[in-house]
Amino acid sequence: MSAVQPKRCVQVLNGTLHAIFAARDDVYLLGEDVLDPYGGAFKVTQGLSEAYPDRVLTTPISEASLFGIAAGMALRGRRPILEIMFGDFLALGLDQVVNGIAKFREMYDEQVTVPLVVRTPMGGRRGYGPTHSQSLEKLLLGVPNICVVAASECHDLDALLTHAVEDDRPVFFIENKLMYGRPNRRPEDGHIGELAVRESGGSYPALTFSGADFSEGAATVVTYGGMLPVALDAITELILEHEIFCEVVALSQLVPMELDVVLESVARTGALVTAEEGALTGGFGAEIAARVQESGWSDLRAPVRRVAARDGIIPSARPLEDATLPSVEDIVSTVRSLEGVRM
Repeated sequence: MSAVQPKRCVQVLNGTLHAIFAARDDVYLLGEDVLDPYGGAFKVTQGLSEAYPDRVLTTPISEASLFGIAAGMALRGRRPILEIMFGDFLALGLDQVVNGIAKFREMYDEQVTVPLVVRTPMGGRRGYGPTHSQSLEKLLLGVPNICVVAASECHDLDALLTHAVEDDRPVFFIENKLMYGRPNRRPEDGHIGELAVRESGGSYPALTFSGADFSEGAATVVTYGGMLPVALDAITELILEHEIFCEVVALSQLVPMELDVVLESVARTGALVTAEEGALTGGFGAEIAARVQESGWSDLRAPVRRVAARDGIIPSARPLEDATLPSVEDIVSTVRSLEGVRM
């Protein structure tokens, strides 16, 4: 008998939303083009407007208004879910986030909460061009009192999204575009394929992968979201082609940063590489590098290295886009260049 094939990530997310709507009558969905039969640009919300017509609200193209309305709904006890069609358009709502949504709880002396979820696809590799392909999570890293969650194809998507809706904080739930069509690969017997996997605790756990059952490692590669499959391909190539064993830590919670799992891995490997799809300057990797060097300097035998997109716009032409965004070879060559890596 053949094994049951895992559902595609888009199917899991859609099923989770249907389950959440069935379980709670305080959840609403707001977004552009979310009504059936279209069901959203990437079909994550398909079927919801037909099943719950009074709680699925299609909106004008005005992200600032959308954030403001959702904030008001959350303050009045609802739990709105916003779908921002492309993550690039988060910038249009940042005033509402930075000067309102993130501040209300403290400004009003903990007497209110703003339990809203912002779901949005991020990332490139689909030829969508400069304004529909960016990874802008780093714009949220310095905003206090919010939670930023980056889903990956190997995380428990159902649990992540359910916890996000139950969270009393504003949660930004980042979904990589390429992830939607891929299977939601969950660990089985502590492994995904040939790689051993450990999952941390908490509502938004980290996954740590090892090609050597955590017995040895030349470096730790820290990543998230859509860069996880790139990082896994890279450490597989390092094993097969160069006999270099590494660990990969895939975070799901980017804000607030919780780095215990990263520090534990770095203590085993002695080296750190960060990998992100966003642009290099001022990015996620820079913050990880600073914090690890503050907390785990004695464990590092070499400077932290960063892999990221080139600073600049993302081209529409696929060959140019591929040259702009970080690749498997970028991670492989960075690990091989680390001081003390056994060749």
